[in-house]
Amino acid sequence: MRIILLLLVVIAVFLLAKSILMLIDKLAKKKSVTDKRLYYLKRFIFGVALFVAIIGVALVFSVDLKGLLLFASSVFAVVGVALFAQWSILSNATASILIFFSFPARVGDCIKIIDGDDSIEGEIVEIALFNTLLKDYYNNTIIYPNNLLLQKPVQKIKQLTQPQDCVEVQTDEKKEV
Repeated sequence: MRIILLLLVVIAVFLLAKSILMLIDKLAKKKSVTDKRLYYLKRFIFGVALFVAIIGVALVFSVDLKGLLLFASSVFAVVGVALFAQWSILSNATASILIFFSFPARVGDCIKIIDGDDSIEGEIVEIALFNTLLKDYYNNTIIYPNNLLLQKPVQKIKQLTQPQDCVEVQTDEKKEV
């Protein structure tokens, strides 16, 4: 009986994960998301499904709930201390997931990150797991952390048809002496 229940739990979790991944694929096509970004999100969803399946298996085999909670809280404490030391990594990864679902600008769009006198303007080249790559006026690559992208006001300048249309290149005129 436990084997059948075990199979049902594992199959249900992975069918649910597969349906979520199919929905994410549809959303990614609609929003023109890069394959690299989609890969990271799929790996995250798969990891969560694996975690849920392991907990389901533990419950099917009547693992002592107190022991399981003690083990989980110990692992959580160790991971929490490690991530606290590297909180920016966790916040950038979380911001990447939020950007995937709710950020209005996509790869190829021109944006201006408003930060007073230190504002940044450029074309989004890639949105990765920890940072976003922008090309500025002079074709320089700017690596901007995803967590700051969510914290600062972002102005979408326009939808691009050609990458060179993003921003006019400013040239310095030679002054004669």
